[in-house]
Amino acid sequence: MSWEEWFKRRRPFTSWFQEIEEMIREMEREMERMFERSMKEFEEMVPKELVREYKLPDGSVRREWGPFVYGYSITIGPDGKPIIREFGNVRPSITGGRFALKEEREPLVDVLTTDDEVKVIVELPGVNKEDIKLTATEKSLSINAQSPDRKYSKRVELPEEVDPSSAKSTYKNGILEVTFKKKESRQEGFTIKID
Repeated sequence: MSWEEWFKRRRPFTSWFQEIEEMIREMEREMERMFERSMKEFEEMVPKELVREYKLPDGSVRREWGPFVYGYSITIGPDGKPIIREFGNVRPSITGGRFALKEEREPLVDVLTTDDEVKVIVELPGVNKEDIKLTATEKSLSINAQSPDRKYSKRVELPEEVDPSSAKSTYKNGILEVTFKKKESRQEGFTIKID
């Protein structure tokens, strides 16, 4: 007796396999329903500026979302402790499995210090020099860049106080470098007059 003949005689197996196939089809249908619900929730969360529609030659419409960027960099600070910096326009949420999505991206930033300077290096691809606005205080640097295609925003806390008026910056090939002189600390102290 061949395998096929034996298998045909076993009718109970046929119904069992049919049940398994039906279970698999039902799981596929449920997965599709879950995916459709998730896509609707996702579409509601996406800022309108990150949604583009294209009309195709056949008359149908193609919708694209994004870009969605998330990443982090780890460097070792002068005190030997790791410094973790996030960048992008997506922030994972600890509660509820959701994430926060913004139109503006946080650029990748590195902060380097020497004996007398603090240098901030920022990756801003896709914008022109004219699109970048910088504002500095003794303790922070704010970066805003807006072009028709990309928007960046970041406030960088500086590791040491700087003289904002000493700032020098360059922008080339998507890399912004801002260098500050450290604020001079007065070791001798102030003389106080007694009245």
